[in-house]
Amino acid sequence: MGAKKGVLLVVVLFLGFYMFKDPSGLAELSGRAFDGGWGMTTQFFDATIRFINELF
Repeated sequence: MGAKKGVLLVVVLFLGFYMFKDPSGLAELSGRAFDGGWGMTTQFFDATIRFINELF
């Protein structure tokens, strides 16, 4: 459990440092990550719907 907490601490510290050094860059990165995740989600559901339609 100690390693997980250490990794989490490093990630939080990195994000905090990034937020203070380049807040607009962090906002842009977050937006692109959200867009990518949303795109993958919609592709998954489109493929699921096509699969179900092919079954029937």
